[in-house]
Amino acid sequence: MRRPPGNGESASKSPGGWGLWGVQESRRLCRADHDRCQQALLQIGINMMALPGGRHLDSITLPGQRLHLMQVDSVQRWMEDLKLMTECECMCILQAKPISLEEDAQSDLILAGGPGPGDPLQLLLKRGWVISTELRRIGQKLAQDRWARVHSMSVRLTCHARSMVSEYSAVSRSSSQEMGQIEKLLMEKCSELSAVTERCLQVENEHVLKSMKACVSETLSMLGQHFGQLLELALTREVQALVRKIDASDNIYTTESTTGNLFSLTQEGAPLCRIIAKEGGVMALFKVCRQDSFRCLYPQALRTLASICCVEEGVHQLEKVDGVLCLANILTDDSHSEATRAEAAAVVAQVTSPHLPVTQHLSSFLESMEEIVTALVKLCQEASSGEVFLLASAALANITFFDTMACEMLLQLNAIRVLLEACSDKQRVDTPYTRDQIVTILANMSVLEQCATDIIQENGVQLIMGMLSEKPRSGTPAEVAACERVQQKAAVTLARLSRDPDVAREAVRLSCMSRLIELCRSPSERNSSDAVLVACLAALRRLAGVCPEGLQDSDFQQLVQPRLVDSFLLCSNMEESFV
Repeated sequence: MRRPPGNGESASKSPGGWGLWGVQESRRLCRADHDRCQQALLQIGINMMALPGGRHLDSITLPGQRLHLMQVDSVQRWMEDLKLMTECECMCILQAKPISLEEDAQSDLILAGGPGPGDPLQLLLKRGWVISTELRRIGQKLAQDRWARVHSMSVRLTCHARSMVSEYSAVSRSSSQEMGQIEKLLMEKCSELSAVTERCLQVENEHVLKSMKACVSETLSMLGQHFGQLLELALTREVQALVRKIDASDNIYTTESTTGNLFSLTQEGAPLCRIIAKEGGVMALFKVCRQDSFRCLYPQALRTLASICCVEEGVHQLEKVDGVLCLANILTDDSHSEATRAEAAAVVAQVTSPHLPVTQHLSSFLESMEEIVTALVKLCQEASSGEVFLLASAALANITFFDTMACEMLLQLNAIRVLLEACSDKQRVDTPYTRDQIVTILANMSVLEQCATDIIQENGVQLIMGMLSEKPRSGTPAEVAACERVQQKAAVTLARLSRDPDVAREAVRLSCMSRLIELCRSPSERNSSDAVLVACLAALRRLAGVCPEGLQDSDFQQLVQPRLVDSFLLCSNMEESFV
């Protein structure tokens, strides 16, 4: 539901300004103006004498002292001198930087600060990340047959593994027999990997190396399995301690700190969310959400629950502890803050996500669906910020996938008017992500006949027309994808609503057909999205069936008359003309 630096220095920004400087200046020089030529050459010569670090070459004669010797072509002479100077600069740079870019030092840099004393969780996460990275890099070097690198990295991997085991043993409360056995197996495999890679350095026969490579690969695989088992066991112990602490605490500050630690763990990925769900984290957090004394912690606890429920195990646990009823009570209770109700909406959005197949079996949700839908529509109407509206509308959008009755409830609650009015409020609807939720709701509701009447009454066709022109502001992949979804769903909504002749005529009047043709014929308008193309072709054909006079003959023959697949192939292979 909720949404991970580079060294991008340009060559033109190297010390001393060696880049296009000389080329740019040479284009400005003109032999017809000899004085300006001398001044420019003198200035360029002074600039070029600056070496990295601010030093100067005092032994080089200034170009101005020998300009009188250049009688034929001063620029030509200067260009010849420039070659020698730039070669010298290249040598200075190459001596300071390695030819091969290796990432080996990165792991040591990451742990430079080191986890705080007595912080086993951070220790496990940091050491675990470093060891996982080392395993991946060793596999890459092994594939390239770079045996020297494989061996040196194997030795360092052994050091990291030994450090993790010893440091965690020092800060952990106790060690189980199972953990002790896996630690022993891990260190044995590390030693075995170092020994076999060292032997590979002494072998020159290609056939022998090939057989040894298979042995190294198998050892590396087993090492990775043991490391994963050890890390999972250690993290499980730490999660158990956090859950017990939340469950037993009646102190608001202790509960706040522990819940914050649990939320940080959920941001490490799905595997940790599964561990938290398995070890009773969902039950402990709902216990917090059922105590009035912890009301100020509800938003934090609910945010953590939303993260845990990104995995099926979290949704299963929510169902077991009757979490849907608790969410419904929070959403329908106006005494709770808007932030609390927004976070409850986020949990609803997560557990009803169409990407989780388990959500289709939430029987308890159907019992509370009407109350939840009513509360979410009210939250959309009263939202004071774009984030609150986004969370509430996302929950509604997912619920319309969850059960068809939800669409009928939304019609009765005048949700179309609430959503369309919000679109004109930039404080609530200001991103393509929010418009994606709105058009999803409209697309799912458009299967109902009554929806077309409400859309026309609220000038919804014009809004859908605007969504067909959705453009990203930042150009980030996530925003571009959101704009594609908005365009696709707007076209789908238009196609469904155009069953009603009144909607179709209104769409033609607003020039929707022209925009659909543009989206079909111009790949850049749809970001070359095939999904948008198919939806636009379907909408165009539906409109053409009602108002064929709005199409030119060429558009009708290419986009409407052929089979849909033929029109798709024609448009998807079109190359734009830049003439």
